[in-house]
Amino acid sequence: MSAVDFETFVNRLATVSGEAIMPFFRTAIAAEDKAHGGAFDPVTEADRSAELVIRRMIKDTFPDHGVIGEEFGDDKPQAEYVWVIDPIDGTKSFICGFPTWGTLIGLSHHGRPCYGMMHQPFSRERFTGDGSAAFWRGPARSYAAGQGETEEKRRLSTRSCPTLAQATLMTTSPALIAPHRLADFQRIERRVRLSRYGGDCYAYCALAAGHVDLVIETGLKPYDIVALIPIIEGAGGVITTWEGGDPATGGEIVASGDPALHRMALDLLAG
Repeated sequence: MSAVDFETFVNRLATVSGEAIMPFFRTAIAAEDKAHGGAFDPVTEADRSAELVIRRMIKDTFPDHGVIGEEFGDDKPQAEYVWVIDPIDGTKSFICGFPTWGTLIGLSHHGRPCYGMMHQPFSRERFTGDGSAAFWRGPARSYAAGQGETEEKRRLSTRSCPTLAQATLMTTSPALIAPHRLADFQRIERRVRLSRYGGDCYAYCALAAGHVDLVIETGLKPYDIVALIPIIEGAGGVITTWEGGDPATGGEIVASGDPALHRMALDLLAG
């Protein structure tokens, strides 16, 4: 890695991509359907504009690094360092005006996720992690009258939840669970205290922050998950495939805040 101030660089990526996205949020933006007849898979000018600016900055700063992105494919995916980006994870929420989308900026070293950020520019929140620690940065919950809004930074930690009966489960939508896996997902859903839908990438960050206990999904791509892995692991959580394997290539993913709960979930997902 170059001597560039890494944290400053990633924060700059988040700021500039947010500036590209926000003029489109909660407007009458058009959405194209990438599925062309399959399940609706929208893409907008905001997605493309943000990914282009991120790619340009990475190429200018780290010309030897690779990039994998949702909208413009792979560039040097076998490089030692590879950035894995999703300019708007949750485009369906984005076009509906719901602020549960976010920009995912991940970095892998020799194929292993080593750093991740989820930036939500509307709420001005940034979740970051390097696998050893994870942090939230955003508007302070309270500030003195007349002093303007202040910012705070807090370390993230998952919460203890050793049983399904105590757990809160999230998934973006049961309709997105692979049909042959739906019964396995429902086996867990029937046992948890509460299940909620629609979180997109924000659900994983809520897990890292100790508000959610399980996130279960299928059909994910690397750009959907690489940035989130170091955040969850840095907060003390566990994230694997449904079979307990490496989640970095996507597919069927389960994330848990408590290791004991994770083992229980894997057993139930196995049928």
